[in-house]
Amino acid sequence: MRLLVVEDNGPLRKEIVKLLADDYDVDSAENGEDALYLAEQNIYDALVLDIMLPGMDGFKVTQSLREKNIDTPIIFLTARDALDDRVKGLNLGGDDYIVKPFQNQELQARLSAILRRSSPMTLNHTFCYKGIEIDDKRKQVTVDGEILPFTTKQYDLLEYLIQNADQILTRDQIFDRIWGFDSDTTVGIVEVYIHQLRKKLKKYGYEADIQTVRGIGYMLSDK
Repeated sequence: MRLLVVEDNGPLRKEIVKLLADDYDVDSAENGEDALYLAEQNIYDALVLDIMLPGMDGFKVTQSLREKNIDTPIIFLTARDALDDRVKGLNLGGDDYIVKPFQNQELQARLSAILRRSSPMTLNHTFCYKGIEIDDKRKQVTVDGEILPFTTKQYDLLEYLIQNADQILTRDQIFDRIWGFDSDTTVGIVEVYIHQLRKKLKKYGYEADIQTVRGIGYMLSDK
C-alpha cells in the first residue's frame, strides 16, 4: 500500500517516513501545492497531512481533493488542538485527526484503522476478488485454491486492480502507482503486464474480468 506524508518540518517528515516505510511505500511532500499535485494522481491509499503548511494549507488541499471527488483517506497531523479546527477538518472530508506531539504507536494504529475501513483487506491481511486471494503479508497469490508464482510488479498490479475493483484506472494512474514517476520505462509497459496477468488468470476464467476501457485504461470487473 502507498502513502503520502505531507509535513513542512523536515526532520519530522523524515521521522514519519522512516516510521511507516517498514509497512508501506511512502512518498512525501513539504508543501500544499506539491501535495495536491501528487494526490490528484489518485494513487495513494491514505494521506498523512499537516494543516499548517506554507502557501496552501492542509484544509485547502483537502477541500480541493474532495471537490474533485478524490476520496483518499486523510489523517490530519497538526499542532492545533482547538475543537473548531478539529471539527473543520473532519467536516471538510478528513478521516481522523492527531495533535502534535504524538506517539508513534498512535499514528500507526490510526492509520491502520482508516486503511481497514477504506480497503477490501480482510482481518487476516488478504485482498479478495471472487476466487483470487492476495496475502499482503506473504506477498502470495492464490487463485481458486492454487498458489501461483508472480513477479513483484505482476503482484503489485494485481493488488492495485483488486483494491480498485469496479473502478476505471487510467494507464497513467497504473504506471505512476506501480512503476513510479521517475521510472526509466514508459507507460506502454502497463499493457505488457496487463497481458501477462490475463495469461496467468486465463486457466481460471478470470482473464475477461481485466477489462480494457478503450482510450482510457483498465478495470477489474465482471459487470
